[in-house]
Amino acid sequence: MLLTSSVYPSTAHPDPLLLIHGMGSAATAWKPIIAQLNEHFSVITIDLPGHGETPMDTSQPMDPKGLAITVLETMHELGFDRFDVVGNSLGGWISLEIAAMKPAAIKSVTGLAPAGLWLEPFTARYPGTAIARMLASSLKVVSPLLMHYEWARKIGFENVSPLWRNFSYEICKDASDAMGKSAGYYPAWDAMLKKRFDSRVDVSIPVTVIFGDSDNTLPAATCQERSLLPDHSRWIILPDSGHAPMWDHPNEVVAEILRTTGKVS
Repeated sequence: MLLTSSVYPSTAHPDPLLLIHGMGSAATAWKPIIAQLNEHFSVITIDLPGHGETPMDTSQPMDPKGLAITVLETMHELGFDRFDVVGNSLGGWISLEIAAMKPAAIKSVTGLAPAGLWLEPFTARYPGTAIARMLASSLKVVSPLLMHYEWARKIGFENVSPLWRNFSYEICKDASDAMGKSAGYYPAWDAMLKKRFDSRVDVSIPVTVIFGDSDNTLPAATCQERSLLPDHSRWIILPDSGHAPMWDHPNEVVAEILRTTGKVS
């Protein structure tokens, strides 16, 4: 299937940069950094199957390798056969799989709290994630109103970031809306079980991984196994940051993307 996509062209800097969101999220998650990145790239965002504006297709393989193939097909249809890629959470895992699967297509990978770096593969869903999905789904009609209230934003985002109080209404509303309608959420979860990233990324592809020091979704004790990444990877821990570093510290994240892609030294 082809994924719903948006292209932000840059005539001055046409090099393509693909942004892949995480599970239960959508392309809207990238709003805080698109404008800055667009000064250096033509930016492409996609919605994964059953997320955002892409409908769920029950024939679509939802494991990271299957999603990597679908992303590559979509990029080919858009006319982009070689590009830099940035992914958050599940999107980070997919980015790594694309680089391993088709190294000729990928110029660099920046993973923001990438999934798949488990110490041991998971055999069941996180109990808390099911609660988060159920709550978002049941409240999606009233979420635009609720996100005006700090108590509601605290319930939804306190576990996501230590800086949740700084999140804009738009970030909170977009994230709540995306989770509420993500029909692909559970299929993606189930397709990750008993798996982890174990593919090989060629040394020619720059890789940077960024985790927040307060990532409660993928904590360091169980979900940040460095040995699964290629030896040449850069590993960065951002202070006062959670599972979506591009929300917590957009300027720092953009700077690291530019460094990884070779736009700055």
